[in-house]
Amino acid sequence: MKWTPAHQENGRRFSAELKNRGYNFYSGVPCSLLGALLEALAADRSIPYYPAVREDAAFGLAAGAYLAGKKQAVLIQNSGLGYSLNVLTSLNLIYKIPVLILVTWRGHGPDAPEHIVMGASCLKLMEDVGISAVAPEAPELLNALRQAAHVTDVQQKPFAIFIRRGIFGQ
Repeated sequence: MKWTPAHQENGRRFSAELKNRGYNFYSGVPCSLLGALLEALAADRSIPYYPAVREDAAFGLAAGAYLAGKKQAVLIQNSGLGYSLNVLTSLNLIYKIPVLILVTWRGHGPDAPEHIVMGASCLKLMEDVGISAVAPEAPELLNALRQAAHVTDVQQKPFAIFIRRGIFGQ
């Protein structure tokens, strides 16, 4: 799929900033809202992206990568966040395995009916289980990465950045 020049520029800038911050392992489940970011990540063959069949499997891959010395990010839809909460709470939080979570915020605004309930609940779910989360507009994405660095690097906890429609894809 082709992305607009704005999507592509956002994807390239964010991908470059992830690399500058030392992220060297990516896993996840594709979503069209991450399209240009996934495209930018794929263009840099020095850092692998491992597609997962489900979001919770992506967290398992990322945990293994962390134990092997990698700095990892997981890219998922919020529709898979619900069944990933057990992995995040019983593995990542308990054993202090940090991970940057890039979550597409499906159901925030007009979307398919199956995304509405999770879209309205996902930020509260993260708060309820003790995972810091932000939902920045496009100009604040790099600031969100700075926030994430403190939580993942210093506190050794997961941090979620919810990606709004239109930043990396429609």
